[in-house]
Amino acid sequence: MSDSTAPGASLYERVGGMPFFESLVAAFYRGVAKDPILRPMYEDEDLGPSAERLTLFLAQYWGGPHTYSETRGHPRLRARHMPFVIDAAARDAWLANMMAALDEQEIGDHERAELRGYMLSAAEFLVNAGN
Repeated sequence: MSDSTAPGASLYERVGGMPFFESLVAAFYRGVAKDPILRPMYEDEDLGPSAERLTLFLAQYWGGPHTYSETRGHPRLRARHMPFVIDAAARDAWLANMMAALDEQEIGDHERAELRGYMLSAAEFLVNAGN
């Protein structure tokens, strides 16, 4: 965990920068690899490219480098996820894996709450199919 508690420090800085997001996403994809709902959504055998994109997106969103936008353009989250059927079951599976990954991380309570709130909102935002 970072000691960066300066006023105005981004969450990216407060959690320790890129190593935190790499650890979070690696833990998340360990869950995805075994998840019967989420794993079939990934055509590639190797989840590495997806993990890299999510790491870069989250790091950028929380105040880190703009590498995601520089390499992929605007995030367009809803459009990028539209080809996938994301119903309540997929949302819940994604959240369960992400929250478990977040619980593995050593960060402050305030940062954990910020991240949890965002993950809940993002998961709900991406639902595109009925129950």
